[in-house]
Amino acid sequence: MFNKLSKSYIAFAAVVIIAAGLLALGAGCGSNASGEAEGNGALKASLTGAGATFPYPLYSKWFDVFNKENPGVSINYQSIGSGGGIKQIIAKTVDFGASDAPMKDKELDAAPAELIHIPTVAGAVAIVYNVSDLDTGLKLTSETLARIFLGEITRWDDPALAADNPGVNLPDEDIAVVHRSDGSGTTNIFTDYLSTANADWKTEVGKGKAVDWPVGIGGKGNEGVGGQVGQVDGAIGYVELAYATQNDLSMASLKNKAGKFVDPSVESTSAAMAGSLSNLPDDLRGSIVNADGDNAWPIAGLTYLLIYKNQEDQAKGKALVSFVEWAINNGSSYATDLGYAPLPPELVSKVEAKLKLINYQGQSLAS
Repeated sequence: MFNKLSKSYIAFAAVVIIAAGLLALGAGCGSNASGEAEGNGALKASLTGAGATFPYPLYSKWFDVFNKENPGVSINYQSIGSGGGIKQIIAKTVDFGASDAPMKDKELDAAPAELIHIPTVAGAVAIVYNVSDLDTGLKLTSETLARIFLGEITRWDDPALAADNPGVNLPDEDIAVVHRSDGSGTTNIFTDYLSTANADWKTEVGKGKAVDWPVGIGGKGNEGVGGQVGQVDGAIGYVELAYATQNDLSMASLKNKAGKFVDPSVESTSAAMAGSLSNLPDDLRGSIVNADGDNAWPIAGLTYLLIYKNQEDQAKGKALVSFVEWAINNGSSYATDLGYAPLPPELVSKVEAKLKLINYQGQSLAS
């Protein structure tokens, strides 16, 4: 009797154990199936990018916040300049590139597959200077600014500068011009402005990520130019607004297309976007310098992420698209705080349409 009961008990216990195991296995499978790469739909990927220094203060903030909200996604970004970012995305050594200068047709043709330009924010290129007893209040026209960088105006008390700044005591001091030494989207925006606003600059130097500078000393990255200006007495240069603000550099006011002197700011950059949106082409590779509008800052530009339309890794592609969706919709407050202008709603809609084109094996990776 006892033997029969023991056998029955053992058989029953085995059934219970097997059933419990099957339930646990089923629960585990359900958790994996519901996620992208982690449970509950969480993203999981390690992304690498490289390029523009112009948006780096913002991008580093975005990457950090996005990682905290999505612990499975890490983003490593090298701030090496727009030229380097374009080269690396063409070589496919990074998952995304970044550039303030839209890629040229010949650069797009050199890429092994179709690339899409995704604007993230707009920023102002500020004219920064370091002049004794002149911390604030410097005003410049496009003509005077171009002549300084052409090497035609070499001293701070030049009559042209005096005419721009009536009543200001300008020092009898040499001007030290500082420019970028690397391939730079910031340079592209700056030289695009000078080419648009000044005929001599357009014919003698032109625009591009790198140009043959008539005069001056070079600095690598916005950091390098800002550092040189801060250290060299009498220096003048150009950097993204966030670098000027963070390093407490003096910034000049510029006369814009409407004939108004304006300062670089989020508001004047937004005004530049508003005055230029109707001119942006369908691929969004466009310029917003010297825009219409009383309050428009004349040296403003969009900054872009460069992403392959057809992604080879589903998890990476999904994480990248999800990050961009988050950035243009949820990252605007961080952009404003750091001196960048968020995209207006009509441009956000165009970017979201571009994101829907990014796919893995024909399946869109957008939300």
